[in-house]
Amino acid sequence: AAKFREYTRLTAVTYLACGLDPARSVLFRQSDVPEVTELTWLLLTVTPVPMLENAVSYKDHRDKGKVTEMGLMTYPVLMAADILAQDSHVVPVGRDQVQHVEMTRDIAQKYNRAFGAEVFRIPDYRLGEAPYVVGTDGQKMSKSYGNTIPIAVEGKALERIVMTIRTDAKGVADPKDPDTCNIYKLYALMANEAEKASLADRYRAGGMGYGDAKKLLVAKINEVFEPIRARYKALLERPDEVEQILVAGAVKARANARAVLSRARKACGID
Repeated sequence: AAKFREYTRLTAVTYLACGLDPARSVLFRQSDVPEVTELTWLLLTVTPVPMLENAVSYKDHRDKGKVTEMGLMTYPVLMAADILAQDSHVVPVGRDQVQHVEMTRDIAQKYNRAFGAEVFRIPDYRLGEAPYVVGTDGQKMSKSYGNTIPIAVEGKALERIVMTIRTDAKGVADPKDPDTCNIYKLYALMANEAEKASLADRYRAGGMGYGDAKKLLVAKINEVFEPIRARYKALLERPDEVEQILVAGAVKARANARAVLSRARKACGID
């Protein structure tokens, strides 16, 4: 429980350090909005089991031979409740999360049809300029895979992580393809067009090893994230301020969720 609470706090600190403005956004803990739990149950009553069995997260778990709890299997419905409880128009996601928004749309439409009422707004997804972030091993970057580069890490610790980024076996003199290189993919997320073109040219010309590319990546990470790290450290010293932001956000989020839940309850006859 203590670790879970700490993860929650650090997630909030990360969002705020990266620039999320609580004066323009509503940042809250899901557990502070119990209406989402009831809404999840109502949505489950119209959610087909084959839809959940087709979820990528469930299939990945199953294919690895792991025992699947219902919490994981029904997680897409909880995500749907999160989205629908706020009457969301647009949901910004990574490429791997598009399926969840599509499932949300399907579930919301099924509920609306089942009870003959326009209970839920049907949201769309939106991909950003970087809809996929590669991890140090070439897979999707995820804490579950242990392949992340934490925002707050710096110095020798950062260098050690970057030096573990997986590459092919080409030598220093060999021309290299930037489009298939994990180092370049991460660098390109932060660099401007001229910097990306310059590094790509050096890759294709040969004469530069992956070790030099990793040093350039470390320098770019430091350049981009140094001010974010400073805000991160400052916010860690002000836990009461972070807590106040979350509590204030929950008040607004609960007001939205109560209105949506009321519509859902009324439509199915349990108001």
